[in-house]
Amino acid sequence: MPSPVTVGVVANPASGRDIRRLTTYASVFPTAEKANMVVRLLAGLGALGIERVLALRDETGVAALLLRALETHAAVAAHEHWPDVEFLDLPITDSAADTHAGVAQMKRAEVSVIAVLGGDGTHRAVAAHCGRIPLLTLSTGTNNAFPDLREATVAGLAGALVARGAVPPDIALTRNKRLVVRCVEGSQAGREEIALVDVCASRQRFVGARAISAPSDIDALFLTFAEPDGIGLSSIGGAWAPVERGASHGLSMTFAGDGETGMPLIAPIAPGRVDRVTLTGCERLEPDVWMPIVFERGTLAFDGEREIEVERGDRYEIRLDWQGPLTVDVERTLRFAASRQLLREAAARVT
Repeated sequence: MPSPVTVGVVANPASGRDIRRLTTYASVFPTAEKANMVVRLLAGLGALGIERVLALRDETGVAALLLRALETHAAVAAHEHWPDVEFLDLPITDSAADTHAGVAQMKRAEVSVIAVLGGDGTHRAVAAHCGRIPLLTLSTGTNNAFPDLREATVAGLAGALVARGAVPPDIALTRNKRLVVRCVEGSQAGREEIALVDVCASRQRFVGARAISAPSDIDALFLTFAEPDGIGLSSIGGAWAPVERGASHGLSMTFAGDGETGMPLIAPIAPGRVDRVTLTGCERLEPDVWMPIVFERGTLAFDGEREIEVERGDRYEIRLDWQGPLTVDVERTLRFAASRQLLREAAARVT
């Protein structure tokens, strides 16, 4: 008997609840809504025949609310097919380690698609371990540039089509760029990190609360893409020299410190905040070329969150490449399905 088609679900319980809720006017993404989004995702997946979902446990309530919804559905709406949900038996640390371990286990279980509910940081954590498994991206974070902001039910339908192989990969999937940073000299020599949207060399000395809080702290910025209607650090590039996701290159930007001059620019670097930066340089970032991050002391932030404290003597390099994760193009997938009447065929099988 063949194994059931399986989809992984990673719903970050901490996304949309970081310190930027206190320092900006970003909306709060409550636990109940994350659980509701997973439920709506299940409805879309189940409608097109997905039998099994692997999910992560948490201690903040998303998994508990999902279990309650599953029990209610079994009692009053069993005629509407939902996949069987299995929670991975893994330790809970309430950190990115949960995502890393969960995605690694989903990969071993050979899931066909991983649905990710989170922000840029969550998707970065999943991308570090998912390999060639495509991601179905759903935004529930702050300053999101990478994941899509769309209805989970619709995303579930597209994810099911991709998981079942009903839509050819060259139509359904998009390969993304990424930034790779490596330490080539110093106390952390050999360390390597990735980012899906941006890497920021910050003048802030310590990781602290992680978020880049002041535009004057930005020393350099490296971007995979920069959309003119984006928000977050990538909006700075979008305000000066927009770069599409599918463009062959990225951007490398430098900014003035105290007492330095340059080109003034404003950009929406956080919800409700339009800040001024002073640009001193902007160049194309070509793929597959290592270039030094000219930076003596401060922190390196990946997709908006500071992670590495750089000391004198540390030397880092950065490279843009096309080895980022595959993502499901929901609109293109559903357009293909409509052109082939795939949803009509699914309805006929149900009846």
